[in-house]
Amino acid sequence: MQIDKQVVQDKGLDNTFNLLHEGYTFIKNRMDGYGCNMFETHLLGEKVICITGEEAAKIFYDEGRFQRKGAAPKRIQKTLFGMNAIQTMDGKAHTHRKLFFMSLMTEECQKKLAGLMFEALQTSAYEWENIKKIVLFDEMKNILCKTACRWTGVPLPESKVKSLADNFSAMIDGFGGIGPRYLKGRKARIRTEKWAKGIIEDVRSGKFTVKEDSVLYEIAFYREINGDLMCADMASIELINVLRPIVAISTYITFAALALHEHPECKKKLITGDNNYIRAFIQEVRRYYPFTPFLGARVRKDFIWEGLKFKKGKLVLLDVYGMNHHSKIWDNPTEFEPERFKDKKDELFSFIPQGGGTPSEGHRCPGEGITIEIMKVSLDFLVNKLEFDMPKQDLSYKLSRIPTLPKSGFVISNIKRKS
Repeated sequence: MQIDKQVVQDKGLDNTFNLLHEGYTFIKNRMDGYGCNMFETHLLGEKVICITGEEAAKIFYDEGRFQRKGAAPKRIQKTLFGMNAIQTMDGKAHTHRKLFFMSLMTEECQKKLAGLMFEALQTSAYEWENIKKIVLFDEMKNILCKTACRWTGVPLPESKVKSLADNFSAMIDGFGGIGPRYLKGRKARIRTEKWAKGIIEDVRSGKFTVKEDSVLYEIAFYREINGDLMCADMASIELINVLRPIVAISTYITFAALALHEHPECKKKLITGDNNYIRAFIQEVRRYYPFTPFLGARVRKDFIWEGLKFKKGKLVLLDVYGMNHHSKIWDNPTEFEPERFKDKKDELFSFIPQGGGTPSEGHRCPGEGITIEIMKVSLDFLVNKLEFDMPKQDLSYKLSRIPTLPKSGFVISNIKRKS
């Protein structure tokens, strides 16, 4: 018989400041300290349950028990997601829109995008040879922005690439910040939504002609589950939700470059072109380095799990970073070991860098395949197509900062293309 029990209570009246101070490790620190897989704390004046582990993830992605509506704070919607976007939806409406997103990101579409990325990298390499040094993160976000727009059919003059990429980057950076960092992200969101809405309206009016099989056309004329044409405001938000995550891959690429620098023995194995090892290396980058700190959902209806009653409306946070470094899920979790993925199938609930479950039925990101293909191309380019030097720089990154990145952005110099 299941009984309601007392959950471990975190110390302090409100731990928002501690969350901002500890960042990615906030939940994991307490799980380790209390020796538990869930605890209750206060954040932004609200009682919140934090959970971790594979079984916790299975519960978290059970749509009969949890919903996303009301879980994402307005500050995150106003920077990262956009108001009332797909990440905040549930039920049939979510499934309908999710299947639409998946139709835009098929394996064929992923390969096309990766091919465009490779072309853009080749073009950039010619330019880099004539520059003393570059910041890899900055270059990658610009290349990804240009490539994403080309792939979707979105018109983007070369003169506007950097400003749009900077806006996407500010949205991503702003969701975890306070004060000026948050305001910068908020303003970037407003500017970009205005830009995207103008494009949607131009496509609908015929002012801008776009191919009917393009991503831009599909989004501009997408119909909701009730058959109505999606309003221009929401269409602009969802267009951004295709473009922005692609630009965000610049963070993964930068950490992949850092992994190559910190583990030169891996580079030798990548040169051989072993696809199994390349994929294992990419997955280990996504596991080891910080990207998503945690995810939130609200209890849909009362239920009991592990003797604790989860009450309707309660906010629950799933510790993604902590799960990626959980000793019950991974052997030697604090070590960078790509080999752990060579014979391991990607588990639906134990490895969730971009959400758990399946993309078609749950809240796993439909763009996860795009992330992997873009990383493959970029990794191959860095390893097999370029030679460069590493000037002295600060490559440290702070887990207290959400999101985080090597401080220097990964500077490389004396760049030469391999023959």
